[in-house]
Amino acid sequence: MRCVVHESYGDPAEVLRLGERPLPMPGPGEVRIRTLLSPIHNHDLWKVRGQYGVKPALPAIGGSEAVGLVDAHGEGVTAPPLGARVAVAGDAGTWAECFLAPARALLPVPEGVPDALACQLVAMPISALMAIEDLDAKPGDWIVQNAAGGAVGKTLAALATARGIGVVNVVRTHEGAAALTALDIGNAVAEEGGDWPARARAAAGGASILFGIDSVGGRATGDMLRALSHGGTLMVFGAMSGEDARFPPGEVIFKEAKIVGFWAVTRMARTPAADRARMAGEIVALARSGGLKLGVERAFGLADCAAAARAATAPGRRGKVAFRP
Repeated sequence: MRCVVHESYGDPAEVLRLGERPLPMPGPGEVRIRTLLSPIHNHDLWKVRGQYGVKPALPAIGGSEAVGLVDAHGEGVTAPPLGARVAVAGDAGTWAECFLAPARALLPVPEGVPDALACQLVAMPISALMAIEDLDAKPGDWIVQNAAGGAVGKTLAALATARGIGVVNVVRTHEGAAALTALDIGNAVAEEGGDWPARARAAAGGASILFGIDSVGGRATGDMLRALSHGGTLMVFGAMSGEDARFPPGEVIFKEAKIVGFWAVTRMARTPAADRARMAGEIVALARSGGLKLGVERAFGLADCAAAARAATAPGRRGKVAFRP
């Protein structure tokens, strides 16, 4: 089978290449999945660079999430049936024509949910829901989040709104804010134009903003703290800027603010299966209702992996970049 591999850590556009590997055979409890669409997530690129919390053993096949068709059963597996469309996330090496996954980890994809949504239905949505629950946000509370135009941001806004939680959605540009509004994602605030934390507080209508989710880092962390009300909690979810967080100590001291971290790998590992199933059910129900709107802006063939990596890091995207083998 063909796949996207890297034999060293580095710039994804430079180290990713088209490779070939034997067709994998599923072991006990596993299935083989024929890939339909696999997105390029930020954490996938961090792994390729060797900068993620867990480094893949080299050489490695990239990718961690996909939608595909069940192609073969391992010993002891009878469901989902062959040909079933499923979504899965993990360390599966999904940038390939086929990959293996535990049968228990598969999420059946309902009819009517397009591949562009299904291929990103697990990792980011479940992470977003876990973040909401870890913050203990309740109906009537307010969250401010940056990078709101990404998959996590859009998903978090939809899930929180469905739970009666207000969300101020911060993006870089007025164009990005307009794009969110066109998707019926409200309270969009652009960073450009000056003093966006004040405009974020105004978007909340004077209510306290007790929770923030920072996916950018750098100076954005300080801006997020400025947007929080006294006693608020800022969750560091990501670092898309690639910069260390910077903030005035007074924003933490005099607001008595808390800063907490979130890492989906360990959070998922300690989450009981029944709880993961509950979260998946909530996400699938939202997707079927049309309340979850995640798209793929451009799909590349596996041979175009360098161009795909460059597109995935280009600013101003309105959807994911993905591989279509």
